[in-house]
Amino acid sequence: MKRTAGTTVTDTSPDPETEEVPKTEEPRESREPRESEESKESSESEESEEPGGHEEPHGDGENAGNGETEEATGTTGASPRRTRWLRVLAGVLTVALLATGATLFVKGQRLRDTPATSNHALTDTEATDRVTGEVGSALSKVFSYGPRSTAATKETAKRVLAGKALQQYAALYGQVEKQAADQKLTLTTQVVHAGVTRLGTDSAHLLVFLDQVYEREGKAATTAAAQLSVTAELRGGRWVVVEITSR
Repeated sequence: MKRTAGTTVTDTSPDPETEEVPKTEEPRESREPRESEESKESSESEESEEPGGHEEPHGDGENAGNGETEEATGTTGASPRRTRWLRVLAGVLTVALLATGATLFVKGQRLRDTPATSNHALTDTEATDRVTGEVGSALSKVFSYGPRSTAATKETAKRVLAGKALQQYAALYGQVEKQAADQKLTLTTQVVHAGVTRLGTDSAHLLVFLDQVYEREGKAATTAAAQLSVTAELRGGRWVVVEITSR
């Protein structure tokens, strides 16, 4: 401080060591762009430092971010419908299998009941040989006679023929018996082949081929062939001819 006459004057000159130099304020216009740039850099650094470094899924707009959600929602909604269709399909398949099984069963039953499977001529050789032997022998006897053996042939026919076959034979044999005595006629019949077309437990159908030789006293013998359809039945343990049809 300086002292003058009667007045004390304070020295206000700045001390170069203690007094701060006032800061010059920057213009507002230059400060605002700088703050904007710093804010932008801070925002970018925060985005890059997000946990997990998650990248936004590809795509545009809201659909890109919600793709998985929409797909999951569609799957959940279709599940009950798919279950119902599976149940319906299983029911249809079950009905189809049951229908197929029933059809196969009926067809199998029909196959077991067909004439082919019940025809023992295809499987029972012994029974087939027996019926052909007995029927062939019967036909050879009833269609073989001579001038002095007509009565014996008639009695034989009563044992080996029955039903319609015996009635037809009796009606015709009356004429044959008279001719055989008057013309001295001899007839000899031989079974060439006999085949069983159907054989059941007590009936049989046969196709029989015959060779017949006619002889008259004083004349040459005549040979003829015959073919007969024969039906036989098992009676009293032996085969009896019940029907004869000329073919």
